[in-house]
Amino acid sequence: MLSPYFPEDQDDDFDLRILGRVANSQISLYSLPRDDARIIKQLYRDELVNIYAELTPPTGPAWNPLWYRVWGGFIHSANVQKVEIRHNPVISEIREEGQLAEVTVPYTQTMRFTRYEGWLPLYRLYYQTTHWVTGLDEGPDGGPWYELTDELGGTKYHVPAQHLRFIPDEELAPISPDVPFEDKRVEVDLKQQTLTAYERDEIVLFTKISSGVKSAIVTNGLPTETPTGKFNIYSKMPSKHMGEGRLTDNLEDYELVGVPWTAFFFQGGYALHGTYWHNNFGVPMSRGCVNMRVEDAKWLFRWTLPVTEPDTVEKTGFGTQVVIY
Repeated sequence: MLSPYFPEDQDDDFDLRILGRVANSQISLYSLPRDDARIIKQLYRDELVNIYAELTPPTGPAWNPLWYRVWGGFIHSANVQKVEIRHNPVISEIREEGQLAEVTVPYTQTMRFTRYEGWLPLYRLYYQTTHWVTGLDEGPDGGPWYELTDELGGTKYHVPAQHLRFIPDEELAPISPDVPFEDKRVEVDLKQQTLTAYERDEIVLFTKISSGVKSAIVTNGLPTETPTGKFNIYSKMPSKHMGEGRLTDNLEDYELVGVPWTAFFFQGGYALHGTYWHNNFGVPMSRGCVNMRVEDAKWLFRWTLPVTEPDTVEKTGFGTQVVIY
């Protein structure tokens, strides 16, 4: 019998640092790891739970059988982001053109200072999202807060400095830069929901993805299905604000701030990029882009052309071929 509390024989062995963040408006906590089990209660957006164990029971579901054992029951992994809490040293020397950094806590609340209203809450930033740090100031609590500059519209807001890690240049160094342009390609199989990167005929990356969901609704005038055909990457941005750029602190608004490791391959807004708002790879989930695990998207960002310098907000050029079928 599976315990809904501590894992059997692992009371002193599981890692309390591994947490799950609810990445949807709400999810169900079940008595057993199956979707027809009794629902104990609902967990709501940004609630944190300790993950004691991962399970893949034969009951599935087939498209994503991964479940997490948490306190009091079991949750399906589809809408849970695995996160940690890591605080960082405050760095005062910041490049004039900005310094790329990533969030290392489950989430952090930004604040925006206005002359007439003082400090007001703005976007909530999530684990593994990336942002451009452009300054260091005293925040609303009197502590050190980084100034962030949003690449979409240039809005400036602040975040507790300890919640961001500066990404060193060597961590962004190109992968396989000596491989000729024509010998690199990316293939996306929409039926299998996979992405494969090749150097000549050798597979160097194979991973599950989430492509666009079929819908009669269009987003910004574009179909929500991922386009098929042969393309080339033409724009790479290590941090991208996807949405309308509205100044809002409503967590349900479509404002995805700091989407990491974005590589656009089709004019109008279709891209390969890291994803923090779901964990349901292998199933169509997006509005047309190719969603990837953040770690895989970062690797692909470094591997593909054009090569991007560490201080570059956007790099354009005729890049690596992307074949989608």
